[in-house]
Amino acid sequence: MILIKTPDQIAKMRVAGQVTAQILRILESKVAPGITTAYLNQIAEEECRKRGAHPVFKNYPNYKGGRPFPGAICASVNDEVVHGIPSDRKLKEGEIISIDFGVIVDGFAGDSAITVAVGEVEREVEKLLRTTEEALMRGIKQAKAGNRLGMVSNTIQNHAEKNGFSVVREFVGHGIGAAMHEDPPIPNYGRPDRGPVLKNGMALAIEPMVNMGSQEVFVSSDEWTVRTRDGAYSAHFEHTIVVCDNEPEILTLR
Repeated sequence: MILIKTPDQIAKMRVAGQVTAQILRILESKVAPGITTAYLNQIAEEECRKRGAHPVFKNYPNYKGGRPFPGAICASVNDEVVHGIPSDRKLKEGEIISIDFGVIVDGFAGDSAITVAVGEVEREVEKLLRTTEEALMRGIKQAKAGNRLGMVSNTIQNHAEKNGFSVVREFVGHGIGAAMHEDPPIPNYGRPDRGPVLKNGMALAIEPMVNMGSQEVFVSSDEWTVRTRDGAYSAHFEHTIVVCDNEPEILTLR
């Protein structure tokens, strides 16, 4: 069942969304050659403690029954699409890192993701990051009451593919509220006339994952990290939004 949020619940989600955005802004400012993803994870945990927020990804159950996720952030580098585990690996000039992060504050969740260039990157990589964020924002514009969810999905797919990139099929966005993952699932591809009709008060986490090469991905032996099968770079951007009659409200705007 797709839940409609009350005004009080939306107010609480605004707080969770802004805490998420504030911490992501701090993490983005720390990305540089030589720093480790474990260091970024440490900062995220410290900032959560300062704000009385719970990092929702930490100890999140594995969907296949394996080990829970060990980090406060998902730190996915280069060909890692999503769910990268923070480690002592040092970032290098020319790489990219996707940081997916969420919190629970006062019983409600916020969820957002960014992909950041590490120093200078190649022009095509810049285009990948720009296109993925544009696809997210174009998809969000379609998330208004009366539209079908497929309008969001189709808009994201069209923008990514017309720029020469591919969208990941196996991992999708989701509803969000008191739980990090609620109905409906939100693919980043599909027909515009499919999916539920959007209504005022629906809260959605929209998150395109876009690859430079093939759409094919696989889960690594660590049971979490998703990588592109051809080794091409992948970008990931995400916002938590609430559906309104006109423009949706972005709760995780940085």
